Amino acid sequence: MALSVPAIMRTTAARLSALYFLLFALCAVLLVFYMTSLSARMLTAQTQETINDEVLGLARAYQRGGLPVLVRVVEARSRQPGANLYLIADTNGQILTGNVQSLAPGVIETEGWTTEPFSYQRFGEGELERQRNQAPDQTTPPAGESETQSEGEKGHNAIALVLRLPNQMIMLVGRDLGEPERFRAVIRRALMLALGMMGLGGLLIWFFVGRAALKRIDSVSEASRRIMGGDLTGRLPVTGAGDEFDRLSENLNAMLARIAKLNEGLKQVSDNIAHDLKTPLTRLRNRAEATLAGRQKTPDYRQALESTIAESDQLIKTFNAILMISRLEAGYSSETTSPVDLAAAVRDVVELYEPVAEEAGVTIETSVEEDFAVNGNRELIGQALSNIVDNAIKYSTDSTTKPSVRVALQHIDREVRLSVTDNGQGIPDDADRARVTERFVRLEKSRSQPGSGLGLSLAKAIMTFHKGRLDLLPANPGLSVIMSFPARENQ
Repeated sequence: MALSVPAIMRTTAARLSALYFLLFALCAVLLVFYMTSLSARMLTAQTQETINDEVLGLARAYQRGGLPVLVRVVEARSRQPGANLYLIADTNGQILTGNVQSLAPGVIETEGWTTEPFSYQRFGEGELERQRNQAPDQTTPPAGESETQSEGEKGHNAIALVLRLPNQMIMLVGRDLGEPERFRAVIRRALMLALGMMGLGGLLIWFFVGRAALKRIDSVSEASRRIMGGDLTGRLPVTGAGDEFDRLSENLNAMLARIAKLNEGLKQVSDNIAHDLKTPLTRLRNRAEATLAGRQKTPDYRQALESTIAESDQLIKTFNAILMISRLEAGYSSETTSPVDLAAAVRDVVELYEPVAEEAGVTIETSVEEDFAVNGNRELIGQALSNIVDNAIKYSTDSTTKPSVRVALQHIDREVRLSVTDNGQGIPDDADRARVTERFVRLEKSRSQPGSGLGLSLAKAIMTFHKGRLDLLPANPGLSVIMSFPARENQ
């Protein structure tokens, strides 16, 4: 999706980038001025130190031989290539010797360091200027003279130290500022060029990276609009880069998958209620209609009412189980968690079902290595274990040998496993073992055993609530149902 500049600038990323760029530009300008002024101060200090050294040398020459020796030394140094500025003038300011032809007014009238750079002209530069004026057809100066002629045309700037000799004559020692000024200009140009390139690079990076980020945000927005339109199968794009956009998309996709699963569970609950609860409700109505239709005696009415109450209790249990499963699968439960002793829970459930097993001719065995505690809800864990033990007792009665149920508790790796194993016919088909934990699924075609097909579904939901898992494995013969809990940290 193409975005105009005003639309881009309305985004938070563009505004932050513009703010950072302005801050960067301000810091860059301040840095240029600071570095330029710092280099100027350093060069000025170096120039003054050089002039002080020259003055000390001339002072020693004056002390050694007076004014004649000083004049000879000044003349000798004035003729050297790249010489500093040397000037000796009388008390009236008339230049006697040196390499300076003229000065700005008022320079030698003061004493000490000049407060500001002053202009001057060396000997011979005026003659060169007159020669250029007399030869107007010479437009291109010889190589090596261009810079000198240009400077002679424009004049020079310098700083100097002005001294009064004991005979009141004036001595000036200075240094031209052309080289320091050129050096400072080079530094300024280099800094400006470097900062300009950095700014241009920052703009290009912001443009391309920002456009890529905006494209990804647009794709996320487009996917979100499709999802809000009702397409819960849609997912946010993941590029595989592993950045914050991918992490956000993965979390949102996990949330959407969870929502889709909950919606599917709600649809299944509605379908199951419509189909599986229709039969007991119809049975209740037919029983009541048959009782009212005939001439029944009082005991017959009583029996019909008792059957109706029993059927209603079973329906209430079914609804409660459905609600519990839905609440646990949604991740919400008012049940509190605390350390639960699984060994004690096993003993309580086995003790509760021993009379039922004895009446059915089934032997219950327990194998508990030691006491294990997990974080959970004792009532929910007891209910899940009761459902599994009840199923094991019911479906072990068709065993070809003596029916038995074995309940074992052991610690394996970082898990605490509670297993219930019977020696009945079991569930040989892997697909049936995966399907039997769904709501209202009963593999028994004849439906000779009592139940609603919610026991294992509730057990699976309880294990999901406890961040564990429920596995169904073949026991050869029989079936082994394993409840795996995550072990506590200090265990």
